[in-house]
Amino acid sequence: MENIAVIDAGPLIALFDKSDTYHQKVKHRLEEYRKDVHGRLITTWPIITEVTYILEAHVHLEAQLDFLKWIILGGLEMFDLTREHLSRIIELQKKYSSLPMDFADATLLIGAEALDTTKVFSLDKDFSIYRMLGKRHMENLMKE
Repeated sequence: MENIAVIDAGPLIALFDKSDTYHQKVKHRLEEYRKDVHGRLITTWPIITEVTYILEAHVHLEAQLDFLKWIILGGLEMFDLTREHLSRIIELQKKYSSLPMDFADATLLIGAEALDTTKVFSLDKDFSIYRMLGKRHMENLMKE
């Protein structure tokens, strides 16, 4: 069985923003995951959009470009959403409206369900609350 984890925007931003509090921790965890278990990192286009916007607006353009080059070199794979996924996104956003669950987080949960993985890299505590189909818990690989 493949070792797959979905990855949220927070760790990706921290990885490419050397001044971020979580930079070293994220870098270490991702290196460990890639080397020790040969894990694949997968995200969605909404997460990519969020990361590129924040890196350009709050860090600098070079950080954004480094992130995109890293993807080109195979640092990250994308899960492609389809129109059929929108119903599940709506269902999830309604279910977790009190948190609230944003669109990007919903797409990550859908990607995890489709790829049959419970592993996530996130700096958000919300992933400990979210439940996948079958009421499965997410395992946050950034957790202490």
